[in-house]
Amino acid sequence: MRRPGSAAGARLTGTATTAGIAGVAAGALTLGVAALVAAVVSPASDPLVALGGTFIDATPAWLKNAAVRAFGTSDKLALTVGMLIVVAALAALAGVLARRRWELGAALVVALGVVAAIAAATRPGAGSLAPAPSLLGAVVGLLALHALIRRLPAPRRAPTAAPSDVNADEPLPRYADRRAFLRTTGLVALGGVLAAVGGRALGAGHRTVVAARAALRLPVAARQVSLPAAVGAALDGAPVAGLDPWVTPSTDFYRIDTALTFPDIDPDTWSLRVHGLVEHEVTLTFAELLAADLVESWVTLACVSNEVGGNLVGNAKWLGLPVREVLARAVPHPDADMVLSRSADGFTASTPIEVLTDSRDALLAVGMNGAPLPVQHGFPVRMVVPGLYGYVSATKWVVDLEVTRFADATAYWTDRGWSDHGPVKTESRIEVPRSGPSVTAGRVVVAGTAWAQHRGVVGVEVRVDDGLWQAATLAADGGIDSWRQWALAWDATPGDHTLQCRAIDPDGPQTDEVADVIPDGATGLHTVPVHVKPA
Repeated sequence: MRRPGSAAGARLTGTATTAGIAGVAAGALTLGVAALVAAVVSPASDPLVALGGTFIDATPAWLKNAAVRAFGTSDKLALTVGMLIVVAALAALAGVLARRRWELGAALVVALGVVAAIAAATRPGAGSLAPAPSLLGAVVGLLALHALIRRLPAPRRAPTAAPSDVNADEPLPRYADRRAFLRTTGLVALGGVLAAVGGRALGAGHRTVVAARAALRLPVAARQVSLPAAVGAALDGAPVAGLDPWVTPSTDFYRIDTALTFPDIDPDTWSLRVHGLVEHEVTLTFAELLAADLVESWVTLACVSNEVGGNLVGNAKWLGLPVREVLARAVPHPDADMVLSRSADGFTASTPIEVLTDSRDALLAVGMNGAPLPVQHGFPVRMVVPGLYGYVSATKWVVDLEVTRFADATAYWTDRGWSDHGPVKTESRIEVPRSGPSVTAGRVVVAGTAWAQHRGVVGVEVRVDDGLWQAATLAADGGIDSWRQWALAWDATPGDHTLQCRAIDPDGPQTDEVADVIPDGATGLHTVPVHVKPA
C-alpha cells in the first residue's frame, strides 16, 4: 500500500489546509475517546486534566499571579481554552506532517499520547490504569488520522497545468471533492465531541457525590450564630445601595485553587488521618465528624493573590469541628510547630500549629451558609482558618493532617516561592462609587468593606485628593474574624477627584506602603478616581 505522499516525484494528496483539518478532526476524536475512557478509569486521568494539572504544578509564582490578575476566578477556564488551542494546533501540524510523510505525523501523535500518559501516571493518587485514556485515545486518533490522510481530496489545479504534473500511476483518493471530505472530517470531529459528552454522562463518581451532597442533612450546631443586626453600612438610617452583600452567596464566593477537576469523594468513604509528631495517630470518619459538637462561625476568607481593592475575598457562615479538638486527641509533640494539610488531589498547605490550637474557630468545615459544602468549595470537608490566607490554611477536600515542623516539611505554594507563613493583612476597599461612572455634585455616599481577620476592624477613614483623613461610619461588628462595612457622606464638588480609604485595626491604620501579592499578600491604599459632574 502506497503511503500518502511517499512516491518520489508524485503529486501530494490534498493540500496543507485539508491535511490540517484532518489532523484537527482526528485530534477531537482522540480527546473524546480519552475523556470517555477516563470517565471509567478516573476523571483525573483525562489527558487535558492531567496535562493541565502538571502545568499548574510547574507554574512559577509570578505566572500564577499574572493569570489570576488577568482572568481572576476564570483562570481554570482560560487554561483549558488555551490547552485546547495548543492541542488543535499540534493536531493540525500532525496532519500536515502526515501528508508529507506518514511517519512524521504518526510520531507526533505518539509523542503527545506518551507525554499525556506520563502526566496522568504521575498525578497524585494516580492508579495503574491512569495512562490508559491517553494511550487508547492516541491509538484511535492515529487510526483516524491515517484514514483521513489517505482520503484527502485532490488539490485543485490551474487549467494550464502540464500533464507531467500528474502521476497517472497514483490512485485517486476515495473522496474526489472537498465537500465530501469536509463532511467526513466533520463526522469524525462530531464523534469526538459525542464521546467527550458521553464521558461526562458516565461520570458515575461525580453523580454519586452530587447525590450524596443533595441527600446530606447537616446536624444542628452545638453553637449557632445568627446574622448580626445592622451589618450592612447605612447613613441616616438608610442602607447604602451598591455595596457587596455582607454574606457572600456560596455561588459567588471566589474560587482560586489548583484543581482542574473536582475530586469525587463519597462522604461514606471519606476519612481524615492525623499523624506525624503526635502521641496517638487518629483517624476520623465523616459519620464521626457529623456526630461531634459542631460549631458555626462567621469567617472571612481571602486569597493571597487578591490585589488591593480586589474581589478575591468573601464572608460566609461555616459549620464544622474545631481542628484543635482533633489535634487534642492526637496530642502533638511539644516541638511541633506546623500542620501540613493534604487534599485528596495532592495539594498541601503549611499552617502554624498555634493558630489551629488557640481559641479561634479554625474548622474542619462541612457546611457553608447553611448548606453542605459545594463540591467546588471542598465537599465533603475542607479547612477554614481565620486570619491566614487560603494558600497556607484553607485546604479543600482535606484528607490528611501531618503534625510536623517548618524545618522539616514544605507545602505546595511555599515550594514555589511564596511565604510559609501567610497572615492576612489589614485591607479595605471602596465599593461605592465604583471606578468609572461619574457622579453628580452634592452629597455622595462613599462606602465599602474592610477586613483584619482575627484582629478586627475598629475604624475606617477616607480622604479626598490627599486631604485630611475623615472617619467613616462603621456598620455592626460581626466578629473579629469577619469583615466590616463602612460608609461616609462626601460633599462632592464638580471636577476630577481621587478617593482613598484605609482600615484601622487595634495596632493602627493599614500600611500605605505598596507591595505586590508575592510573596505574602499585597498592601497599599485602594484608590478610586471619580469624575463629579455639576448638579
